[in-house]
Amino acid sequence: METSPERILIVDGDATSRANLEDLLRQAGYEVSSSDNCQVVLESARRGLLDLLVLDAGLPGFVCGDLISELKGVSATAGVRVLVLESGNPQNRARHLDLGADDVLSRPWEPAEMLARVRLQLRAKKSEERLRERANLAERGQELSRTAFEALAVTEKMSRDAFHIGRSLKIGLAVLFIVVAAMAAIYYRFSRRAAIEAKDAYAAIASLNRGLTRQEDLLAQVRKISEGMTKVKADSSEARKQQLERQSQELRAQIAEAPTDEAATLRSQLRQTEGRLKQIESAATVAEGIIKTYTPSVCLIHVTVGIRDQSSGRALRYVGLSPDGEPLIDLKGQPAITLDGTGPEVMVHGLGSGFLAAAGGRVVTNHHVVEPWWGDESLGSMKEKGLEPVISEMEAFFPGSSRPFLCVTETISTEADLAVVRVELGEFKPEIPSFDAIGGANLRGQAVVLMGYPTGVEAILARTDESVVREIVVSSRGELKGILAELARRNLIRPIVTQGHIGDVLNDKIVYDAQTTSGGSGGPLFNQRAKVVGINFAIVKDFGGSNFGIPGRYAQALLRK
Repeated sequence: METSPERILIVDGDATSRANLEDLLRQAGYEVSSSDNCQVVLESARRGLLDLLVLDAGLPGFVCGDLISELKGVSATAGVRVLVLESGNPQNRARHLDLGADDVLSRPWEPAEMLARVRLQLRAKKSEERLRERANLAERGQELSRTAFEALAVTEKMSRDAFHIGRSLKIGLAVLFIVVAAMAAIYYRFSRRAAIEAKDAYAAIASLNRGLTRQEDLLAQVRKISEGMTKVKADSSEARKQQLERQSQELRAQIAEAPTDEAATLRSQLRQTEGRLKQIESAATVAEGIIKTYTPSVCLIHVTVGIRDQSSGRALRYVGLSPDGEPLIDLKGQPAITLDGTGPEVMVHGLGSGFLAAAGGRVVTNHHVVEPWWGDESLGSMKEKGLEPVISEMEAFFPGSSRPFLCVTETISTEADLAVVRVELGEFKPEIPSFDAIGGANLRGQAVVLMGYPTGVEAILARTDESVVREIVVSSRGELKGILAELARRNLIRPIVTQGHIGDVLNDKIVYDAQTTSGGSGGPLFNQRAKVVGINFAIVKDFGGSNFGIPGRYAQALLRK
């Protein structure tokens, strides 16, 4: 059940200051109103409609001390907190504190400090309410104890006349004491758990938020990836082809001038060179056909995960946002997170690859793409803190479409890291690749083509003109969802294609050297017959020579369910 936002009433004679303060507090998720009438303030306190009063000490017509005294008098049970805005005179600040104000802030105030003072007062109010509840519980416990002892005294008296009646009453009272003790223990445990959650919430989330927040950091990552792509391109099949062509020309020239005994050796080298050249040309021709036919079928999957409290279903939220839209920071320099606030929800973003594998918009991808917490120790540990991840939204971006498609998980494999999601494609009808059903398709040394979205959105941006990248990042304020929408609108979402060879074939995995990295999970692995033989699912970090795919037969079995 969602909690209602804290209610703040502003009494400020400066219209500009009041408007700025209202905007700041509303952006932080509070319910804000203003008034210049003492009776309205007091009536709000009497009716329990006020949590914090922000009072201008110099407002004409108000006697600040009298209002604070009356407010504290009528709202002792409500615990209304009072924050006074003062011109900066130390004597006046001390006087307001003596009159009963809970805090005094000098003008001109800074937004960050104002929000910190407000949060401090509201936390103090909640602490007072919890102490009040505990005191009430203790009083009720004392009353029960007195009643129990009185009943025991009566029972002792009665036992002199009727022993069996007294014995029954004693047993009943013992049970009553046990129940009261159990209630107190449950209350204490619940309170402790709430306190632990408030302190440890960020520890469970900080390393998981894959959203893009700092624009300059994102632009720096894009430049680094772009430079890396340039280096990889220098070692591509096209570069190897050019090298073999030069080598072939050099060998021909050497053969023309070489003695007879050396010419035979040179001709053998020439045959080997031209054989490798033909293999590269053949593989390039096949790769071109695969790219042209099936690029529109390989999608980028964006998964947004929310965090919920298991017992209450409340969403984990940021305490609030600063005026520039960034999350407020706690004393440890981390975004402040709570289960009680009304600020924006904390979202964890995941990216992966997938491909259209059957009619009806059925897309094959990995289990860990559609449920990012599956197999993730950090996300899994949240359950120990009473939190659970839930899918907030899942969407697929296909090349050639200017909009994302919402998708839902249909089936998850129990045998491999695979899942099938269903996408409503409407009029968008890309080609559906087929699986290779031949048992000998996965031979060691066979050339393969891998398609997917390694490194996610950064690699897509890295293939785009830098001025366009900056325009997209700045206009979206570095938010992942906005960046993806703009990339789709500009038709810039296309998978990365790499080529390699199969190194080994095991019962449950294929090992190959086609380059990829995180984000390429779920991409299809094609053989030279343009058939899908595997689904990419894992990499060996810092070693591009070993990447892993799940054999296609596992996906075929899942699609038949």
